[in-house]
Amino acid sequence: MSETPDSAVRTYIQNHRAAFLDDLAEWLRIPSVSAQPDHAGDVRRSAEWLAARLKETGFPTAEIWETAGAPAVFAEWPSDDPQAPTVLVYGHHDVQPAAREDGWHTDPFEPVVQGNRLHARGAADDKGQVFFHTLGVRAHLAATGRTAPAVHLKLLVEGEEESGSPHFRQLIEAHKDRIAADAVIVSDTGMWSEDTPTVCTGMRGLAECEIELHGPDQDIHSGSFGGAVPNPATEVARLVAALHDEHARVAIPGFYEGIVELTDAERALFAELPFDEERWLRTAKSHGAHGEAGYTTLERIWARPTAEVNGIGGGYQGAGSKTIIPSSALVKLSFRLVAGQDPDRLEEAVRAWVADTVPAGIRHTVTFSPGTRPCLTPLDHPALKSVARAMGRAFEKPILFTREGGSGPAADLQDVLAAPVLFLGISVPSDGWHAPNEKVEIDLLLKGVETTAYLWGDLAQTWRDAHAH
Repeated sequence: MSETPDSAVRTYIQNHRAAFLDDLAEWLRIPSVSAQPDHAGDVRRSAEWLAARLKETGFPTAEIWETAGAPAVFAEWPSDDPQAPTVLVYGHHDVQPAAREDGWHTDPFEPVVQGNRLHARGAADDKGQVFFHTLGVRAHLAATGRTAPAVHLKLLVEGEEESGSPHFRQLIEAHKDRIAADAVIVSDTGMWSEDTPTVCTGMRGLAECEIELHGPDQDIHSGSFGGAVPNPATEVARLVAALHDEHARVAIPGFYEGIVELTDAERALFAELPFDEERWLRTAKSHGAHGEAGYTTLERIWARPTAEVNGIGGGYQGAGSKTIIPSSALVKLSFRLVAGQDPDRLEEAVRAWVADTVPAGIRHTVTFSPGTRPCLTPLDHPALKSVARAMGRAFEKPILFTREGGSGPAADLQDVLAAPVLFLGISVPSDGWHAPNEKVEIDLLLKGVETTAYLWGDLAQTWRDAHAH
């Protein structure tokens, strides 16, 4: 569908491979750790470096956008065709903390190439996956003879993703008109494996809360008062026991209301993946699989909502015994949400459930953190088909589909822009995101370059075809 010739793209990428990797290494040397205040200057330096490189790439507009925290980078390159679709690429330039004593074999901020692997903090998450777009658009132009991309191309690269994106929603709402797009490409994700290229079609949302139960105004003697007053530690255990039914379904009334159920087609696509449950369990360091009845492991972690106990406590925790009724107890819960669920509605349901479950004589408080909405790309969306086609050309094999169990800011873009979100990432599980010795496979990184070189022409043609009918 795209007019971009494959051989011309691959020749261009090969000819510019060394310079591309040198530039990426320069960026990786900047320790843009957003979670550590001592690195605030480095995060700003990272933003300035990227803005300058985007201008060198050819973007007529490359700006640093301030937030109440770390700066983001915005760039824009209009197409020569005023009717072309607008695409916004999202990524982040901040990285996780890293130090040699964490178990790194080399300095985490001194990139090292070992064989076909580039090791450095941020190599995969997410500088490498942001940066492949720069060479990709240049290969697209060189192979087609264009002077501007086939789509109106925009980039938004935030500086606080590794700190929970605390100011991202505010940033995109403030700049809604500037980042308006027909589709969003998120390049902060991965593939199933090196041998099985995949496109992610969804991420779950997240809600977290802490529930505190208060009984007596202080710890009291279990002999003098036990059996005659409510015990908050007992009641928090009852609350946890009531969280799921015998089929491992969440038992909070209204929890599943409105969710988008898995289709037979999606279940069939998941089943095509070469999933080895025993190997997965070894990775999970778990001795058995468990979850909602009627669903496979992949379906449970990608497409079903969950409620998990993250921590529970109350009463005496020291050595020996202390015969008390504790004055308080608590439980920390997290909920992974799927399409059709909303963190605000979930909060209402949890508050009502706690109020109905806790007995008289126990006071309670429920405290929620800001939630993240789920994000799902319709399998029949034309833009998703463009991404799969472009990736299939680069990898020269069929593309399968996955989802991810985690969460990210993609749903905010979906909400604010009212545009479909598509995921384009080339990272693989062995890349070690957030771990010591993070790396990226160089061949896969260049496949990412090649995919984007094909993608813009394909998306433009798909858009023209859709609007011609």
